Amino acid sequence: MTSTYPAAATPDSPPATLAPDNRSPALMLTVLLTGTFMASLDVSIVNVAVPRIGDELDASEAALQFVVSGYTVAYAALLITGARLGDDRGHRRMFTTGLAVFTATSLVCGVVPGVELLVVARVLQGAAAAMMAPQVLTIVQRRLPSERQPMAFALYASVISGAVVAGQVLGGVLVDADLFGWSWRTVFLVNVPIGVAVLSVVPRCVPETDELTRRRLDITGVGLLAATVAAIIVPLVVGRETGFSWGLWVLLAAAVPLGALFARHVSVRQAVTGDALIDLALLRRPAVALGFGSVVAQMAAYGGMLFAITLHLQRGLGFSPIRSGLSLVTFAVAFAISSLAVPRLSAAARRAAPVAGLVVTAAGFLVAAWLAREGHWNMATTGLAFAVVGGGFGCGYSPVVSRTVATVPRARAADASGMFTTLNQLAFAIGVAAVGSVYLAARSGPTAGDSGSAMAVTFVVAAALMLVAAGAAATQRAD
Repeated sequence: MTSTYPAAATPDSPPATLAPDNRSPALMLTVLLTGTFMASLDVSIVNVAVPRIGDELDASEAALQFVVSGYTVAYAALLITGARLGDDRGHRRMFTTGLAVFTATSLVCGVVPGVELLVVARVLQGAAAAMMAPQVLTIVQRRLPSERQPMAFALYASVISGAVVAGQVLGGVLVDADLFGWSWRTVFLVNVPIGVAVLSVVPRCVPETDELTRRRLDITGVGLLAATVAAIIVPLVVGRETGFSWGLWVLLAAAVPLGALFARHVSVRQAVTGDALIDLALLRRPAVALGFGSVVAQMAAYGGMLFAITLHLQRGLGFSPIRSGLSLVTFAVAFAISSLAVPRLSAAARRAAPVAGLVVTAAGFLVAAWLAREGHWNMATTGLAFAVVGGGFGCGYSPVVSRTVATVPRARAADASGMFTTLNQLAFAIGVAAVGSVYLAARSGPTAGDSGSAMAVTFVVAAALMLVAAGAAATQRAD
């Protein structure tokens, strides 16, 4: 398809007519969501392989932390920049470029001889994921009819949630299988054939966007945003494992003035030139601010719960990584089913789904707290509780995302996509640090009972966050 390059649209200008395109929307979504799955999978799959990496590369604990956090920091810090580059250079082009670099760096991760190069490759892999991931929501909003977007957003949410759980299971399977004697390297090398296959079909399945802004990249904004996000993520990720030294507290505190400088810079630049990295005016829309607030509370609860339950199952109860991952399958399946079911409901039911779903999620967490309190783990009863949690979460998360994005003008789709994906990562990391710390602080000893009582407290905190998210969603609906 030949792309045209009109002059930059004003933020609230009506959408231009898209050129006809005969590509299958289903194939387009499959390709885009495969890239999303790969990017989300690599957030969690490496955790399972870390002990083996440390043994075989003789790596220090600090180096292993950077193997994990290097990807997360680069990914979160550059998501908004990736979204802006898609608006300026073409969303399919940036998705393809990001996927190609992601695939190449995955290969490098799988063959490196030492941990230093592995850390560098992981940072580059995270940067590549940040180029690829934010294009998905933008392409969906710009290329799919509005009536098909809720189902696309539900699939998107299911893929993200499923990938995090699948990463733990798949990582355990690959490391234990030791295919071809490659040990931990297979958790990276598995991306290579998938990436090559997807790259071969992108031009035939994904159309290029017709409206490119061709704005100058706000380099100062990129630097300030990356510094702000890194100042938040690095202490939360590294401090959780190594302890919060005074240097990490100083870095975390620096996020406040850095964030203020970033907000001031983009506000002034947007007013003067109209080409700031991101237009913060979006957050003045109540529906957008409340929607993002609900998503942040949900992801903080989810991230903290996932971190704590992994520790509880593997260290408290002695489960293997594979069994630990399989214990969360009912959550992931119920999340996917409910996410995909909500768009098929009546209009009245769809309006009620987010609040009802998040309240049900909170109730499911409270049931899980009661079941976990003494350190027992019955696969049937706990699996049922996790199915309730996952089903309610799917009813809450996907519709809130869909409703929020629907309020954003198409000309600002990249801004919304970049903000949403960045907030997702930040909220997840904050949840791991804050809610995960609740579990660690409440665990008074090494026994299963000690771990179970701490897990019960963690579930109660997660339930409270879900009720906060429900309140924001209810207010958004009323607004």
